[in-house]
Amino acid sequence: MVQLASTIASQALREYRVMLGAALTVGVTPIEVKEIVYQAVPYVGMAKVFDFIHATNDVLTERGVDLPLPGQSTTTPENRAEKGLAVEKQIVGGDVVERLYASSPRDQLHFQHYLSANCFGDHYTRTGIDVPTRELLTFSMLVSLGGCEAQVKGHVAANLNVGNGRARLIDVLTQLLPFIGYPRTLNALRVVDEVTATPKSKETL
Repeated sequence: MVQLASTIASQALREYRVMLGAALTVGVTPIEVKEIVYQAVPYVGMAKVFDFIHATNDVLTERGVDLPLPGQSTTTPENRAEKGLAVEKQIVGGDVVERLYASSPRDQLHFQHYLSANCFGDHYTRTGIDVPTRELLTFSMLVSLGGCEAQVKGHVAANLNVGNGRARLIDVLTQLLPFIGYPRTLNALRVVDEVTATPKSKETL
């Protein structure tokens, strides 16, 4: 699952199709696959994920999976912000989220609201994949994108908060190494070392 997330972030469409077939063969479910793709949207960007949505549908259809799959959303347009903020505080830490809101310049505060409602309200509240696994997927996408060390740091801390320890994060990076190369892997390892070596994590998401 983390390799699928990584190949989306890396824009490796042909490799993604190969890995998707392998993932389905070893037991990753169609719902899990679709949830990985959907979760990539706020991190990788809608334009870059678009082709992967169609590739996923093509592979699932070729394997006889009936589409559309059952919906996994648990929020509505009216409560996505409230539920998103609640799950964000659960994952990131209530004090951290409150400081992020309080320290945001007034003309940038809407980005914090978007983050709560969209990243967390639209995605982390969905069923199909549990929250600890979703955090590993986000970590995988961020390290694969490259240049996202500040966000990687925030999500290393978030992973620790939901039970994914240092060993689990290193395992993920070991799995991703052949796909993302040594520079991005070593950059991510440095961030893991920095966060796990200190009692308090940084607050950047």
